[in-house]
Amino acid sequence: MAYHPIGSYGVIGDLHTAALVAPDGSIDWCCLPRFDSPSLFGALLDDARGGRWRIAPSVPFTSERTYLPGTNVLQTVLHAQGGGTVELTDFMAAGPTRRGFSRVYRRVRSVAGEVPVRVWWEPRFDYGRVVPQFVLRQHGVLAADRHRDVATIAGPPGTEWRLEAGAAVADVRVRDGAAWFVSAFDEDEVGPLASYRVERRLEQTVRWWQGWADDCTYEGPYRDAVLRSALALKLCCYEPTGAIVAAPTTSLPESHTGGRTWDYRYTWLRDSSYVLYALDKIGFDAEVEAFFGFLKKVCRREDGGPLRIMFAVDGARDLPEAELSHLEGYRCIGPVRIGNGAAGQFQLDVYGEVLSTAAQWARRRRVSEGLWHTLRGLVEWTAGHWREPDLSIWEPRQAPRHHVYSKVMAWVALARGADLAQRLHHDEEAARWRAEADAVHADVLAHGWDGTRRTFVQVYDEPQLDAALLIVPKVRFLPPTDVRVRSTLAALRRELATPREELLYRYRTSDGLEGEEGAFLFTSFWMVQNLAMTGRMDEAERLFAALLRHGGPLGLLAEEIDPATLEQAGNFPQALSHAAVINTAVILERMRERPPAAAARR
Repeated sequence: MAYHPIGSYGVIGDLHTAALVAPDGSIDWCCLPRFDSPSLFGALLDDARGGRWRIAPSVPFTSERTYLPGTNVLQTVLHAQGGGTVELTDFMAAGPTRRGFSRVYRRVRSVAGEVPVRVWWEPRFDYGRVVPQFVLRQHGVLAADRHRDVATIAGPPGTEWRLEAGAAVADVRVRDGAAWFVSAFDEDEVGPLASYRVERRLEQTVRWWQGWADDCTYEGPYRDAVLRSALALKLCCYEPTGAIVAAPTTSLPESHTGGRTWDYRYTWLRDSSYVLYALDKIGFDAEVEAFFGFLKKVCRREDGGPLRIMFAVDGARDLPEAELSHLEGYRCIGPVRIGNGAAGQFQLDVYGEVLSTAAQWARRRRVSEGLWHTLRGLVEWTAGHWREPDLSIWEPRQAPRHHVYSKVMAWVALARGADLAQRLHHDEEAARWRAEADAVHADVLAHGWDGTRRTFVQVYDEPQLDAALLIVPKVRFLPPTDVRVRSTLAALRRELATPREELLYRYRTSDGLEGEEGAFLFTSFWMVQNLAMTGRMDEAERLFAALLRHGGPLGLLAEEIDPATLEQAGNFPQALSHAAVINTAVILERMRERPPAAAARR
């Protein structure tokens, strides 16, 4: 079977893990019992060895998909050749509707005529390294290895299962009504399926998602895109601890040249901060509170050195990077990696992202003593170490340098920390941190500005550019009306542009890594935000609409876009990309409410 385009997948989840569903009804990725566990279905990274669970007509067909409004319940309509249509509904029970183990629920229902449907259940434990032993049971099939892993599938009464080519297979004819199939991990029993119970679980899950979505306060013209992005972000939340994964996948390549294949199933404090900033802007504050609990927990374990930039979803610090050589990789592009070697990098900017989100959240809420103790420690560390070189936001595997983005975010940490301290009547700390913030500001203007080319640069006193410099007006380091903001935007568009004007490379210089990469969606949205903040609203609206079209019919976005093919690239769905969708829509709405002259003067 051919690999599907990354952007063609739908995603479902239960706030513990997630599954990617291809347009042909195949679940090609699912790690259980949590995001960073070994995969049970991994055909996404090796079509032959990875394993999948496919439900589809056994005759040629076409498909179209959508989500039930306000939910992460995926519906695929399959039109069989020769007539007949069935509807496949996929979901995992989330929130209070999730009980016990993670389960994937799949309903195939007749829409028109009779359609022959084949169920192909092919679990592969431990990233495809273990072909399980299958045991036929009265109500389904059990698959187990010889050590610890077990998975089950149950179907409608009377389903005749057979074992074929390392899979459990069933053929059913769907004419009237619906047939349910449920797969569970770490369950030894294969009980009978009562259709009324699973139908009720579907109804409960739909109500829960729609109830969550109803809290969205954004009512602007991009509400559909904003709400879909919020729902995608919620799927990246790990409910037991409040952690947020950067994406639920690993090793999806950033280009066809390979090399840049990373494991994103962990919690980056930076990415999480941007996600929470976006969710908080549109009314979702419970996720922020949960994450601050996670932040306090991981900060208690720090040893006085730099703050770790990423953690496992349970707060574990050690994420050793390894290659899985037995997997060929998506479209034979490798290597396939688990763990992430960047976990031990010093990235100064992370302090600013955390403090920026905390400051926004604290405007409307009380800061507890425990949270203040954590935040105070972060600001204090920044005050003592902002002069040191770091590896910054893009995680190059090179020697540390003085990155302008990181220095600007150090200024954010100190400035927002000073604001919080003043609000909490810690005047001495507020004054000291504000003085340090002023020192950072002066240092950036002295060493991060290229007066000849009229642009900020990536690294102190070096010529290369970096799309992360678009942060300058967003965090109020300089006002959007400042000529340096406008000329930097012009320089970045001139030197980092792709043939598609809405797409921007994040940089074009060597970073010590193999392979190439596509245009970066996160910073492409930042470009739109900069255009809006500098008063160029018509252009910003046009480019924003163009960027949203890359999300396809389901509105889901990966990390990058290949400018040559316009296919999505990198891990999927990408939390940073969807956070940027929300923040861009909010900024456009804010600027739209002001007269053009006022927007230009801001």
